Amino acid sequence: MAKRSLWGSKVGFLLAAVGSAVGLGNIWRFAYMAYENGGGAFLVPYVVALLVAGIPLMILEYALGHREKSSPPLAFARVNPLWEPLGWWMPTVAFLGINLFYVAVISWCMNYFCFSFTGAWGADTGAFFYGKFLQLSDGPFNLGGIRWPILGGTVLTWAIVWLICYREVSHGIEKASMIFMPLLFVLTLILVGWSLQLPGAWTAIRDNYLHAEWSKINPFDAEGIKVWVAAFGQIFFTLSLGFGIMITYASYLPKKTDIVGNAFSTCIINCLYSFIVGFAVFGTIGHMAQAKGVAFSEAIASGPGLAFVVYPEAINQIPVGGRIFGALFFLVLIVAGLSSAISLTEAFACSICDKFKMSRKTATSIICGIGLVGSMIFCTNAGLYILDIVDHFINNYALIIGGIMECVLVGWILKSGVMRRHVNRVSSVRLWPVWDFIIRFVTPVILLIMVGGALKNEFKEAYGGYPVFALLLIGGGILFFTRMISFVFSHVKWDPVQLKERHHEPEEDDLLV
Repeated sequence: MAKRSLWGSKVGFLLAAVGSAVGLGNIWRFAYMAYENGGGAFLVPYVVALLVAGIPLMILEYALGHREKSSPPLAFARVNPLWEPLGWWMPTVAFLGINLFYVAVISWCMNYFCFSFTGAWGADTGAFFYGKFLQLSDGPFNLGGIRWPILGGTVLTWAIVWLICYREVSHGIEKASMIFMPLLFVLTLILVGWSLQLPGAWTAIRDNYLHAEWSKINPFDAEGIKVWVAAFGQIFFTLSLGFGIMITYASYLPKKTDIVGNAFSTCIINCLYSFIVGFAVFGTIGHMAQAKGVAFSEAIASGPGLAFVVYPEAINQIPVGGRIFGALFFLVLIVAGLSSAISLTEAFACSICDKFKMSRKTATSIICGIGLVGSMIFCTNAGLYILDIVDHFINNYALIIGGIMECVLVGWILKSGVMRRHVNRVSSVRLWPVWDFIIRFVTPVILLIMVGGALKNEFKEAYGGYPVFALLLIGGGILFFTRMISFVFSHVKWDPVQLKERHHEPEEDDLLV
């Protein structure tokens, strides 16, 4: 059996893991959530969520991948063969459910990067985005035609992802991460520095981002509970947990690996990046609000609306160098998006390679081809509607359910103490027994509350005002389809040799030390 690929350096692994975690949501989701949920006070439940859910789950996924030296399906099958379908579902739903539309959004960013140099979005940025650029239809079932500029960017994005994932991790993903992540951090710092000197920036940051509304995070109040649930949800989503990515990346680690230290580093760098980039978001929008003479609350938005409507409008208000500023902002989005798309592809490709003994080159070529075909639906006039529904169902149900089941598998079936002892054997930072309690009780209970809250809202009103039939067919359909694929793949028998625990090679010992 061929030896498994290895990271060439600790820095390369860490940058790749951070690159997976840092994505578009860090830029257009965290800042708005802080604004909606108490400003600076939101950092309290956010940090608590990081400590009792984010870091423990990151350690779990790193430890599982490292111990079993395999992709999620094989790792889960080695713990208990009945759980292999879950190991398939995580990377499958991440690739077919998230990556297909994620690549289309990166294409939007590429188009807007070009628009930045000409100001093609004009004065009415909302009409340009929804009307001229997306040419949005009247509903999710009216696909209309293909938006060729979006398809062109989608093809380019898949080509980049294929080119990087095609090679072994130390030559492909690692080298790309060594370029992308330092570039992303430098560009982000330039963006933040530029934003802070704009008129009105500091006022918006002080009054809307850092100002703490402590009453909003009261855990004994109904509205306060929603804020705490939102904080846990943001931590879970932003760290790429439940995708199978971190299990896959950890499987390329050598024997002597600081699992606990790497998990802390990945989580803290990701969350710190979210906090820092928030200064750029609030500073730029604050400048626009002052220039237009409107309240900050009227200017800010969340999600794609922030990046493709509000930000271009804010760029229009920058008196000097606005076009360069705009190009810089969308370049940051492109780099952040690419690093995440690469990791989503890698987790699925690694699973295919392990199960079907397929070469990396063949597996990557096949799934990138499938990905390109699947992404085409998001390049239609109804693409935004379908994207919104799929994203809602996967984030609120699939990933959280995957996280709950991971806790059950490791905490109760494998026994968390077994995993903790493995971590302590190979890691320089010891894992305390409190981790067992968190993984077995605290984290799954919190994630169950999140699923319950999502279901309660689902029954109260149809998400986004979409027809219930559309929600069930598109949102429920993607969950059912990926679940069926996971069951089909799990019924293909493993090579008996593969099901035995794969040992670390002696020559690996000092690679990352």
